[in-house]
Amino acid sequence: MSITRIGTTERASKIVINNGIVYLSGQVAEDPDADIQEQTRSTLSRIDAALTEAGSDKEHLLTVSIFVRDIDNHFALMNEVWNDWVPTGHSPARACVEAHMARSGLLVEICVTAAVAQ
Repeated sequence: MSITRIGTTERASKIVINNGIVYLSGQVAEDPDADIQEQTRSTLSRIDAALTEAGSDKEHLLTVSIFVRDIDNHFALMNEVWNDWVPTGHSPARACVEAHMARSGLLVEICVTAAVAQ
């Protein structure tokens, strides 16, 4: 099968599709000055848009890796938004870790792997 790349730059592709699987590059909030809940909402909105562009949706999530700047103070607040976003019965395999971010204002980054919707 061929590999489809969308939004490709010299550094990365926003979306890669291969063999019915969608891989999204790490997604971050549009406003790095927002609080953790708004950054999480914004990031999930960007994920929704990328999944749609790739022919998938959040009901087809397979794995998710979440990187949070301050796990002690932001984990529960991020999860409130996350829990409202994930459709009941469609929770992916998930990891969440504390990480230094590429930009100082970013509080959360989310990487997604999903199946193409059939």
